[in-house]
Amino acid sequence: MTDILGRGECGSHVTLLFSIADSSEDIVQQGSLGSGLCLEAGSEVVARGWEGDGSLSIRFLGRGGEAGLYEEVVSTLSEFIPEVNEFDWEITVKLKVPVGQGFGMSASGAISATMAMQRAMGMPYEESLRRSHLVAHIVDRKQSSGLGDVSALSAGGVELRLSPGSPYNGHLLESGPGEAVGWSNGMEVVLAWGEGPGSHTSTYIDDPDWKVSISHAGNEQLAVLSEGDWNNGKWPELIEAAIRFSQRSGLSDEPGRSSVLDSARSAISRCGMDDLVVPLLCMLGESVVIVPCRLEDIDFELSDLLSSLEEEGLSGCITKVNESS
Repeated sequence: MTDILGRGECGSHVTLLFSIADSSEDIVQQGSLGSGLCLEAGSEVVARGWEGDGSLSIRFLGRGGEAGLYEEVVSTLSEFIPEVNEFDWEITVKLKVPVGQGFGMSASGAISATMAMQRAMGMPYEESLRRSHLVAHIVDRKQSSGLGDVSALSAGGVELRLSPGSPYNGHLLESGPGEAVGWSNGMEVVLAWGEGPGSHTSTYIDDPDWKVSISHAGNEQLAVLSEGDWNNGKWPELIEAAIRFSQRSGLSDEPGRSSVLDSARSAISRCGMDDLVVPLLCMLGESVVIVPCRLEDIDFELSDLLSSLEEEGLSGCITKVNESS
């Protein structure tokens, strides 16, 4: 039997504000409400399979990742498609931004890997895509590595999560409990992060005190953002809501985040861009996404800003908000 080969890719996601909704015993129903940005820079996975007994080899190109995540992906996918275990697999993962910094890379990598394996097995694209989101959501919840990233990525663009849970579920992979909407204008943004490894998401979403402060602050801002239609007219409100959320939740007071935010502000000032862009914390990393203050004023060069961030000791990249579904 010849080798089978498949490829999957998925962008990243940064949460700007959220509230935790994980009280259901069914992890398909668990998730978050919130808002954030779905970005082009994310993950790419190539899966190669050959007749075997389900053994798995994982390698990372460039940036390292968490092998356990991909082991869980294969295990969860095999519950839906037992034929997965009839192959030995080699999964090659390329991550364009780091893990553990609030970029939703566990969800991104899980979607890419699940997609790659299904495509290698010759499954239809749309069916594979929907199942990839379901599997990734389950894996995120099993590992407490995310809440609403998968639902957000299913919407794309500048997203608003309206109800928690997986976006797809059931035998026919019809709409699941998770609902999100998005819009996009293809604007460029800058991601920037510090040298620290960041804290695992579970540090916050599984802590009773953090859950209360995060959800209270998140629900307060969502009450404002949920009024009216979700479109580009909400951009100024989203920026203000993201800043208020970071402050009122207490997340911006933590030294790692505060340091990155201060460094980003210094870099922006050095470039004379204070009136053009604003740094917003990415939840729950020690990182920021630097976005335009006004959508009518987005055609400016960001390379000097990236250099200025590096002078402040931050790493970063320029990427775009991806298309909405």
